This record gives sequence, structure tokens and C-alpha cells, in this order.
Amino acid sequence: MSEPIYLPLARSAMDRDYISRKLSDLYGKLDADSNTRVLPIYDGKVLLVGSPNATKPELRLFEADQIPTDTYVAYLGKALAGFELAEGSAIILAIIDDELAAALEPNPDNWHVLRRTGAGLSDLGVGLYSQALALANWHENHQHCPKCGAATEITNAGWVRRCPVDEMELYPRTDPAIIVSVIDHQDRILLGSQGIWEDNRWSILAGFVEPGESLEAAVVREMFEESGLSVVNPIYLGSQAWPFPYSLMVGFTAKLAPQASGELIPDGEEIEKLRWFSREDIAREASSLLLPSRATISRAIIEHWYGGEIISASEL
Repeated sequence: MSEPIYLPLARSAMDRDYISRKLSDLYGKLDADSNTRVLPIYDGKVLLVGSPNATKPELRLFEADQIPTDTYVAYLGKALAGFELAEGSAIILAIIDDELAAALEPNPDNWHVLRRTGAGLSDLGVGLYSQALALANWHENHQHCPKCGAATEITNAGWVRRCPVDEMELYPRTDPAIIVSVIDHQDRILLGSQGIWEDNRWSILAGFVEPGESLEAAVVREMFEESGLSVVNPIYLGSQAWPFPYSLMVGFTAKLAPQASGELIPDGEEIEKLRWFSREDIAREASSLLLPSRATISRAIIEHWYGGEIISASEL
């Protein structure tokens, strides 16, 4: 049996403390607690303590009196460990504008999108970042009622948006997507490349789950749509959040169907090129291959099949 797969964005050290979300004057109580910290997000970006290339970068949090309360969007919960915080310290998400961002950190280069560097964060940092960014993106995209168009109001400490006209309640959504390592009869892995990517950038194939569809059925359908291949025996590997904007990536491996020839037919829309790679191919070409970042489940699944770490052109 192979080793369990390690998924960098599946980690967390947060108590989401859902019971406190309905407390009256929750933010007032949290502001009065000197241990409370605020995570500001600006245009999907955060600040770090130290360099994003450091061995252990960490999110930069602020004391409650440093961030205006009118920027508060959601109560994220309590820290279990990390950041040198007192255990149980409350953390609040704030979405801030250009002016406040410039006041907190005037150098725009110091605001980071952790799409590539998130894997280096602590358990607390990576879970907090994934949760906060997904919530921030959801709030940005659900400011109006889908039924009547009225502006929605934030309730339940940022975990519900309510329409004041028809009283519809909107809850944070998560879009499930499958991502799959397809393995052929020679134990090779299928990698694809999108037309908008740089030359020689490769990843495994993925797609969103459609309404009324199981995860396993989505694996079979998406692999056929994107590659022309029939696959069988989807096996679940693990899942992790992908807060761009608010997806859950569900990882599988699947075998090429016994009767399938392995002929590759890119769909020509999302996938422009397809190729079977052996482990020997990866080892020989690693220095020129551009593989997904280490924060991604796709990189984790590729290395899980490979049997170890790959140093690709992305890290050189």
C-alpha cells in the first residue's frame, strides 16, 4: 500500500466556533479581548511576517484596535495553536480598501497572493488563509439577492447574507471539483497543458461536478470530455480547499479502461496538449518541466504517483 497523500491546504489548527456566530454584539465582545486578532485581506492578498520565500512564512495579523470595525466581514473562530498566540485567541476577517491597505503596508509588493507560497504556512496559517479567502470571495460575489436583486446584509458573524426584502438567506458556497491522475496499462500518468499556459507547463486533468452527479461519475465524464479516454475504478485520494474563488478539490486516481487504446484526443478548448509520462520521463525532463505549485493538490497527486519529490523547472 502506498503512503497516505500529503495535501498542503488540507491542514488546519482552527476551532471554527460556530456556536458563537449568533451571539449578540459578538464583535464588541471580541474587540474588548486583548487576545483578538484581525486578518486583513486586500484584493485577495495578505501580508506576511517575513519573506514569502522564507522556510516558514506566516500570515501577519493585527490587534483589533488597529483595524476599523466597519471592515469586519466574518468571525473565523479561535486559534488552537500557532502564531505565538494565546490558545483560543479569536480571529476576525476584514476586507479592506486601497486607502487602509496603503496605511497598513504602503509597498504593494508586500501584499501577497498565496497561490504559490501557501504550502509553506503553518497548519494554522494555511487553514486560516483558505477559510478567509474563500469567505472573502463569496461575500464579494453575493452582495445582491439572486431572487429580487436587493442588496443583501451580513448576519451570523459573516456566515449568512440575508435579503431584507424577501428574507432569503444565502450561505457560503463551495464548488466541488474532481482532479484525477489517469494511469495507463504501462503505469504512466496522463498530463495535459492548456493553451494559455507557458510552454512545457503540465498538470493532471480536473473539472467541476455537475448538478445531480456523483464524484465518481464526474471523474469518468470529465476525463472522457477532456482527453477522449474511458477510465474505470476511480479511487479517492483526498481533498483540499482551493479558495480561487471557493472550490473544494477532490482528488482521485483512475485506471485507463482495459479495452481503451490510450489514444489521446484533447478537447481543444480547455486542454490543448496531452501526453503520457513515465517515471523515467519525469526524472529525465524534470529540469525543463513546469509543474503545478506545491500548494496544489495536483502537484501532490503527481508526486504521490511518482513516489517522491520532483524538483521541476518551477523550483529551479
